[in-house]
Amino acid sequence: MAVALMALLVLSGFPGESVSAQQPTGSIPTVTGTPTGPQVTVYSDQTFIDVYAGPSMYDYEKIGVMAAGTSAPALGHTQDDNWIEIVYVGVKSGEGWVYAPFVRISPGSIPILNPPPTAAPQTTPTLNPTFVAAYGLKVVPTRLPTYTPPFPLKIPTFAPNARVPSKVPYGLIIAILALLGIFGAVVSFLRGNR
Repeated sequence: MAVALMALLVLSGFPGESVSAQQPTGSIPTVTGTPTGPQVTVYSDQTFIDVYAGPSMYDYEKIGVMAAGTSAPALGHTQDDNWIEIVYVGVKSGEGWVYAPFVRISPGSIPILNPPPTAAPQTTPTLNPTFVAAYGLKVVPTRLPTYTPPFPLKIPTFAPNARVPSKVPYGLIIAILALLGIFGAVVSFLRGNR
């Protein structure tokens, strides 16, 4: 086994027929020109800005970012001048939208564009039929609460007072008790001075 391995190493060490890859014979054309027309450039105080599929950060998905100082050709803007559509290579449509206060636009005129249609939600909230069947859930629509009149109000009634009121007025009784209290206070004061 060792002899066979040595023979294999010795044979592979000899130079055989050299194979080289095919070399290109012509020149490859490249585009090195600068784009013409208005350009948007991200302000240097922004680290990066988001690029969206449409002119809203809530209604359209984020498709990429632009770093500070980078530029892209401007294609158009919204009616309120808050969003600018740019050429954004790397996405299927080749276009994206940036928020206008974050970028500087070079001189030139760009048209007003209508926003693209918003995308349908990726998921629709539904109940999984397998989950419902497995756990025996019964989804029953319920009615909204309705107005229920209150029970009739019962006003309590009192029997007439059968007791005969006294002939002495209550104010006279209070005045007599107040005079007795003042008299007691004067007596205790005089007794305390002795």
